[in-house]
Formats: sequence, structure tokens, C-alpha cells
Amino acid sequence: MTLSVTFLGTSASRPTVERGVSAIALVREGDTMLFDCGEGTQRQMMRYGVSFNFGDLFFTHFHSDHVLGALGLMRTLALQGRTEPLRIWGPRGLTQLMKRADAFGGERLTYAVEITELAPGQAVARKEYAVLPYAVEHRGAVAMGYALVEELRRGRFNPDLARELGIPEGPLWGRIHKGESITLDDGRVIAPSTLVGPTRAGRRVVITGDTRPCGATIDAAQGADLLVHESTFGDEEAERALETGHSTAREAAQVAAAAGVKKLALTHFSARYSRDPSDLDREARSVFPQVVIARDGMEIDVPHIETDADG
Repeated sequence: MTLSVTFLGTSASRPTVERGVSAIALVREGDTMLFDCGEGTQRQMMRYGVSFNFGDLFFTHFHSDHVLGALGLMRTLALQGRTEPLRIWGPRGLTQLMKRADAFGGERLTYAVEITELAPGQAVARKEYAVLPYAVEHRGAVAMGYALVEELRRGRFNPDLARELGIPEGPLWGRIHKGESITLDDGRVIAPSTLVGPTRAGRRVVITGDTRPCGATIDAAQGADLLVHESTFGDEEAERALETGHSTAREAAQVAAAAGVKKLALTHFSARYSRDPSDLDREARSVFPQVVIARDGMEIDVPHIETDADG
């Protein structure tokens, strides 16, 4: 079951030559979701091979560098003849924002737009996973981050032992793996625990949007496979980060360490770091070594990481 994150824009506030503004595509087994949609996102999607056939757009907040690309993208979808509904999610104020966008756009769309304002903790349920919003701390905005959380996976099935027990391969194996006890022709009853190991954790990916380092992110990202955390400034701009409701690279790394994540991806860089974010990399690595500096077009695969307890 594939899961990947593609960075479509990694610059804060305004685009630079090297970087577009905020947008991230998350793809799970062909199911594409967008998180934020800054200016030029549709071009970045074409450039980096992200399908326009996506169903969900999640906004972290409504500052212009996170939303200005939505209107153009929605019009392009209409020009391409889209008929499937587009689901748009975000914090309080989303409905008002979309009404303004519709009035500005003028032309009618060829598809329905379903708008839902989310409260922290209000899960968006999907088959085998959910997207969980949580409140973050960003000055001057109602803002939230999102955690994609997969359901527990079935334990591993032991085919060799099944054969030793004389259980024919086929439907009986499937029933046991699904948790059913079976009765063989000789009267033996085989419980699932005989052949199926303990359930295994699903994957967790957390996208913070714009935020100060906060306990809510630490809670949402506990043990996450990937934490995507904003990193607008370096140490020399720590006061400005506090004033504007952003994070430094070091602060993002401290959040990652406190949450025990497997990998940290830094994004949302001030223009001063656009060409050379090496200082941010160094400052973050001094706290948390498993860090990557995102760039436009970067794709991070999130594999299942098995542990000894998984069998």
C-alpha cells in the first residue's frame, strides 16, 4: 500500500526563483489529497506529475500564500470537464472564503464543490485511514494541522504452519486471516491466533501548516513516520519567528524529537534561505538527525516499517 508526499511549494509568503509557495500533495494508493494551494499550484502539479484527479483539498489556514492558487486550479478542472465533486476542508471561515472566491471567479463550475468547516479532532474518515485535524498556534489566523492516520493492519499469516496443520490453501486461509475460527473436516477447530500474529500499526503522516512549536503537534505526531513541519527562520531570526507565529528549524527539530518521529521534513522557508538552506539543515540536525530539507518537486515515500513485534 503506497504512501508518498510531494512538495509542490516550499517557500514562505512569496514565491522565489527556486521555490513556489505552500502546497503539498499526499498520495495513498492512488488517492490524492492536496494540503494548501498557494499561487501557481496547478503549474507545479503539472510539472511534478501530480494528478488533477484528486478528491480532497485541505486548507491549514487562509493566509494568501496558502490559498491563492485554489481559484485557478478549480477553473482549470472545469475547463477539463471535471464532473466528480471536489471536497474542500478547512478551519472556521472556509465557507466565507469560498463564497468570495466564487464571486470573483464568475463562471459556473462543471462539478459540485462540497465545503466543510472542521473543528479540531473532527475526523475525515476514509477506507482504512482518517485525516485528523488539530489546532496549531499561528498568530493572526485560525489554523490547524492535519494527521493522516492509518488503521491497524492485520497480523501476519503463517502459511507454513497452515500447511503443517493440513489446512488447504484457499478460502479457509482468508477466513482465518480475517479473524474467523474454522472447523476442519476432522473436527479440529483452528482459532485465528494460531496462525495470525498481532495486529500491526498503520502509518502516520503529520503536516503542520504554519505554526509555532506546540504541544498539539507533539501529541498528533507521536511516533509518526513523517512529520512535515514549517521552518520559516533560522536561529538568528528566533525573535521574528515568535513575533509572526512561525518556527525556526531548531524548534521544529525539538518538536520532532519530543514526538519520537521517524523522519522530519522541513518546509516553508523565508526567501533568505531559498537558495541555500544549509544553515537550517545544520541547526535542525544538531537536535534531530533524521531531517530532510524539502525542495519543490521532492517526493518522500513513506513505507511500512516492520518491527520485531510485527513478526
